[in-house]
Amino acid sequence: MQAVAEPLRQKHYNATVIDRHDVTEDLFRIRVRPDRGLPKFSPGQYVAMGMGFWEPRVQPSQFEEVPENKLEKLILRAYSISCPLLDPSDRLVTCADLDYLEFYIALVRGADDSEAPPPALTPRLFGLSRGDRLFLAAKITGTYTLAGVEANDTVLMISTGTGEAPHNAMTAELLRRGHRGKVVNLTTVRYRRDLGYVREHQSLMRQFSNYRYLSLTTREPENLDPQCPAYVGRQYVQDLIKRGELASMVDDALSPENTHVYLCGNPAMIGFVPPGGAPLLQPGVLTLLQQAGFTRADAGCGHVRFEKYW
Repeated sequence: MQAVAEPLRQKHYNATVIDRHDVTEDLFRIRVRPDRGLPKFSPGQYVAMGMGFWEPRVQPSQFEEVPENKLEKLILRAYSISCPLLDPSDRLVTCADLDYLEFYIALVRGADDSEAPPPALTPRLFGLSRGDRLFLAAKITGTYTLAGVEANDTVLMISTGTGEAPHNAMTAELLRRGHRGKVVNLTTVRYRRDLGYVREHQSLMRQFSNYRYLSLTTREPENLDPQCPAYVGRQYVQDLIKRGELASMVDDALSPENTHVYLCGNPAMIGFVPPGGAPLLQPGVLTLLQQAGFTRADAGCGHVRFEKYW
């Protein structure tokens, strides 16, 4: 297979892995440098990344039978661009300072739905090491950006899991600009070990008085075991919003009059229901914010933007 794979790699691949940091066995930060250099782009945007069906998959992962007519084709998926946030000296760094792109990716070993095809790309991406090659699209695009945010506005970013990626790029950009309003970055994960940028966020909070990083967990002992001395139950941002606790935690009214909201991650957290879709059992953040006066319609304060990761 190697004899077949190498010519295909030379034909299709145009970028190199320059670094890989494993947060956990199933979660990594990976840095990719395109051969052609980087175009200008806005924090929050995404790009297509790919590998060939001919590449091996990490194991264990769901069995995959690749049809012969696909064996020489690329698997392409869009990934939001993250940001390392700090340089080796713990100084703020933005995407514009870099000659590579950083991605924050979770390994999906199998499909939740028995009728769905097995995950094709991440089991191959997780086989990459420094120096390996892959495909990166030339165009970076997307409307999930900081357009319309003014220097004194509050910016509230809410994510689940790797949905934190575009918010990291936005956070770095806002802090570099000298943003004067509050910048709040809240993420929810299953376990604390899944917080892939926690050290960087803690350093930024020490450096910038208007920056707040908050993390919630759902599967730690204090989330599941009522006998745990620190028991708080499962933590979801929807509950914090409904009880008014989120505003208290960040010491800001989070009013639609001066706040921009960004939601990225699990559709259940966002609460977006497409036309004709089944109603949600519990309201998502989007519904709760709309009830509080926020809107999806405008680009100014009170606007909610969202990206679904699922």
